[in-house]
Amino acid sequence: MQTTANLDSVRTLAKYRLWADRLTFEAVAALPPGEAEKERPTLFKSMIGTLNHNLVVDLIWQAHLEGRPHGFTARNGVLHPRLEDLWSAQQAMDRWYIDWAEAQSEETLAEIVPFTFISGEKSAMTRADMLRHVVNHATFHRGWVAEMFFQVPAKMPAGDLPDFLKTLC
Repeated sequence: MQTTANLDSVRTLAKYRLWADRLTFEAVAALPPGEAEKERPTLFKSMIGTLNHNLVVDLIWQAHLEGRPHGFTARNGVLHPRLEDLWSAQQAMDRWYIDWAEAQSEETLAEIVPFTFISGEKSAMTRADMLRHVVNHATFHRGWVAEMFFQVPAKMPAGDLPDFLKTLC
């Protein structure tokens, strides 16, 4: 099922993504030294690994939106082992999605774009659904990072969509 979207909601979600990522990266940076890189019982091994996974997935979907190959064969690569470098790359990626959303129209958001998953499976989605997936995916894995905060122990600030929407009022 393909869904529809309006420009405002897509643009708001793109801005939410940057806001929520900023909260997360600032919280991770404030942890005691070594906690971001510390190996933990999680699929991507650490907070840095999990946040790198988000960036890799963002790059993959950026390529899908641009109709070009992404070159990735896995979703678990660590492109930036240093938090500062990863945050710079993630900010640039988040800004790309914000700019991309600003450049869309109702018509382009409704366009169905074919792509191939890393598994080789072919699929297609609207551009709006692709953006929603990118934002939702990042929210899911920021939750993983939040769970790792309990192992420190530390508390991560709330980064839910309603918290962001309150900042717009």
